[in-house]
Amino acid sequence: MTSKQWKQFICRACGLIYDEQVGDPDSGIAPGTRFEDIPQDWVCPLCGVVKSDFEPYEIQPDDPRRKSLPSVGYCAKGREVVIVGAGHAGWTAAQALRSLDPDIGITMVTACSGDRYLKPELSIAMSRGATRETLVRESAIEASRKLDIRLVPDTFVVGISPELRQVRTTRGTLSYSSLILAQGARPALPATLPASQCWRVNDLEGWSGLQKKIHGDSRRIIIIGAGLVGCELADDFARAGHQVVLMDVQALPLASLLPEIASKRLLQNFEQAGIQFCGGESVSGVMQSPDGQRVVTTQSGRTLAADEVVAATGLITDERLARGAGLQFNRGIVVDPSTLRTSARDVYALGDCVSFEGIPCRFIEPIAKQADSIAHAVLNRAHPGYSHQPPVIRVKTKSLPILLHGAPRPNGCWSVLEDSPDVLVMHQTENGQVISMLEIGPLAGRRRKSSKIASVS
Repeated sequence: MTSKQWKQFICRACGLIYDEQVGDPDSGIAPGTRFEDIPQDWVCPLCGVVKSDFEPYEIQPDDPRRKSLPSVGYCAKGREVVIVGAGHAGWTAAQALRSLDPDIGITMVTACSGDRYLKPELSIAMSRGATRETLVRESAIEASRKLDIRLVPDTFVVGISPELRQVRTTRGTLSYSSLILAQGARPALPATLPASQCWRVNDLEGWSGLQKKIHGDSRRIIIIGAGLVGCELADDFARAGHQVVLMDVQALPLASLLPEIASKRLLQNFEQAGIQFCGGESVSGVMQSPDGQRVVTTQSGRTLAADEVVAATGLITDERLARGAGLQFNRGIVVDPSTLRTSARDVYALGDCVSFEGIPCRFIEPIAKQADSIAHAVLNRAHPGYSHQPPVIRVKTKSLPILLHGAPRPNGCWSVLEDSPDVLVMHQTENGQVISMLEIGPLAGRRRKSSKIASVS
């Protein structure tokens, strides 16, 4: 068997490459083992994800994108900013840099194609009849040309060396004068939810894969997790004509965010929309039956069948890159609250991958301000600095809009200010100060606030 016949597969989570010719001897996989012959319980030896999270790794020699790749060790004019990640945070950082300096070199490395789209749209796109093509606002090639940056798509970052100012990727090593980490966060998938049986709607590829499976027919879909994303997806799928079962370990939807009276109003709305809510249920496993159905079992012994299962069990920041580079990490990459600089010199981070005082920052709203602060710091320009404030939370359940100002606290006291069929208004106080304001109902966000929210960090 010649080397041309051997195939390679790359881990979508960490970039490790499984080479059939080499195998994985440390895990008991002998050299020459075909990928399809690897046992299903084999996991990535680097990050621990399952076999289904690997995909074929092959770059065609005539891929036009290769022409734009910088060479190993490339660093233009001694000033080259490398951005890891081509989500909203990565592109916003590139725009902020380019608006301040038309000449500085910018290289963007991304594990996907890098096409630009608005991630919040994914949780309301099914009922709109959207497709992958309609969700893409701008192709990565077009965006990179417009900003005059070097795009390195379909490439995984496997290591960072702050001392050498280098980023190691699956396509070579890049040198940088400044590094910006915009790697985002990945779904937190419990061991009881096998990746091969559950969809994760956290990026365009995951959403488009599910959309193709359920488009055109009414399907029975089980969504595990009734947090922000799970509730939005349940509402969207039901509006698109699907039969939805929403499950959560909590007794009510959005129970960790809303007071009980508001969660009950949301539950009532879901029931009226035909969404079946199974609260207080902990999933013990998901498997595929011989007829292709997904079967979900709970610790209480309950069994539910569906055409598709979606896991909406939260997000976590992959700590491998950060810890490997010696960066401080606390549920996210620890950054300076003003400059967004990490614990390493000339390394910055923004978006879903960062945390402030151990609290992850997973909202779109602050990203533009974070990118602006980073751009000024990278270019040594004067800037007042980023000031982190809890963003406004808008739950995109169209039949029952929810608007939350400020971050609720476990020990805060909720009070009802208005309770009508059109809107429920509440505020939460702590030590006599209003720290959060909630509106839920058709008129949410359309009325004047009667209470001033205290500034909280």
